[in-house]
Amino acid sequence: MSDLSTLLSRIDAEFATVEKSIKEFQEEQVQAHQAKEQRIAKFQDVCEQLKKVWGPRLEALAQKFGQKVQVRPAITPLQKAAKFAFKSPLAEIALTFSALPDFEVRNVILDYNLHVLPILMKFEPHRRMEFPLDQVDEAAVGQWLDDRIVEFVQTYLALHQNQFYLKGKTVTDPISGTQFPKYAAADSLQHEGQTYHFIGAETRREFQKQKGLPVT
Repeated sequence: MSDLSTLLSRIDAEFATVEKSIKEFQEEQVQAHQAKEQRIAKFQDVCEQLKKVWGPRLEALAQKFGQKVQVRPAITPLQKAAKFAFKSPLAEIALTFSALPDFEVRNVILDYNLHVLPILMKFEPHRRMEFPLDQVDEAAVGQWLDDRIVEFVQTYLALHQNQFYLKGKTVTDPISGTQFPKYAAADSLQHEGQTYHFIGAETRREFQKQKGLPVT
């Protein structure tokens, strides 16, 4: 039979090995956490650096749509986003541009997400650009944003000319007989309890003459 002290020494060695592994694991996790915190700080610095790239572009997009859009920023330590909600009689349109890191916070991800309801036409709902934290290419980011903004504008305009979205939402100029989307009316007026829409001021004035109304 083996010496009891030898057995106890072997048991202690096993416990010591595990304790060492646990300590090494704890140290590794602490170091990994500290490194990740440093990368998070770097991500925030990168976002600050890119503000001058995406800020003017997103402001320009909002200005072009004026009262037709509401913009809400969504800012957290790990995400910077701008959410655009567009007013349209044809569909619910929401566009989000966001910047966020990957899981390990080693890369920056730029996301473009477009939601349109109802979906009655084909369009690109999602685009993504990714680059390392320490390799920021402002020119490439600017070009990517420009392309996404133009792509959205093309989708928006196509939607407002799409027969499926326009179904039941068109009006007819009583003078020219032209049928067009109600939102595209150049003028309108009330007469005998009915609203008339006109493609231009000329047809509206002709209508007023024919009805014996004061021409304005």
